[in-house]
Amino acid sequence: MSNTSVVRQLSKFSKKRTKRFALINVVVIGIAAIFVSSFFYINSLAITSGKTQSIIIGNLPLESSALIYVAEKQGFFKLNGLNVTIRNYENGLTAINALLNSKVDIAGSSEYPLVGMAFQNKSIQTISVINKSELEYLVGRRDHGIENISEISGKKIALPQGTIAEFYLGQFLILNNLKMSNVTLVNMTLSQSADALVNGEVDAIVNWQPYTNSVESSLGSNAVEWSVQSNQQSFGILTCRDEWITKNPELVNHLLKALAQAEEFTNNNHVKAKTIVKEQMNFSDSYMDTVWKQNQFSLSLDQSLVAALENEARWMINNNFTNATAVPDFTNNIYLTGLTSVEPESVNILR
Repeated sequence: MSNTSVVRQLSKFSKKRTKRFALINVVVIGIAAIFVSSFFYINSLAITSGKTQSIIIGNLPLESSALIYVAEKQGFFKLNGLNVTIRNYENGLTAINALLNSKVDIAGSSEYPLVGMAFQNKSIQTISVINKSELEYLVGRRDHGIENISEISGKKIALPQGTIAEFYLGQFLILNNLKMSNVTLVNMTLSQSADALVNGEVDAIVNWQPYTNSVESSLGSNAVEWSVQSNQQSFGILTCRDEWITKNPELVNHLLKALAQAEEFTNNNHVKAKTIVKEQMNFSDSYMDTVWKQNQFSLSLDQSLVAALENEARWMINNNFTNATAVPDFTNNIYLTGLTSVEPESVNILR
């Protein structure tokens, strides 16, 4: 073989080897880039590099707490440096009382207990709405003479007094030309009232899911029901003591970031998020299909919350549930800084 041929072969070999090494370098760089970007993405979620900090959430064991369950299941709390303990309470008022007694750091409830606390000058603030829903029902027994709304007059109605169920019933009666004085209220927990209606101890109840669904299954065609919310949404909120927020502003931010990640996950993975809640609550597929579309799982602090609080405050004043004569300034009970730093587009409250 001539020297020229040898040189040509070596040149070809050198070019092939150069291309091979270039391809290998591209692959290695690509893998490295993916690794580095993943590393920074994970660390962008884990906003604290120290040890995890513990918080206790007083939770309502309902589908309205979906973002909490998703954040726990998907590890978003841990990614944000939080060790979260969830304690369940049957209604928001008991959760708020646990908050005031320092048994929990954060309480889940509807907006209604916040109104009563504002009238009592309790130093608490909501840090975010996590859900909006329409799940409240008035359920009566046909065999107790209830077929039409007007026949509620003179009947015995069970509900957990001091909760939003009482407000919705009051509004519902007014819209149907009745008053609270036209009925006899019996103070019972949700589970007690459901059992009392099934057993015939009361004529009707104001309740919410999943208890309403259970009662209807037991009574069958003997049940008659009406939605009592009158197209007004109920707000699922998270509330903290002012003192705790002042001492732990970063913990508030960490919690809201975890819930914001849960919100994004829920929006992009409806089926999986619904499965998480279903398994957490041991609900049936049919129940989840019905109730899921009655909820809006998102973080927010907007003017509609203030309007609802003011409306409920006026109702409490007019019905002598408070000695106050003026509606409180509820912006004093709403902590904007946390959600503004995490999800500023979700904040729209006039100061």
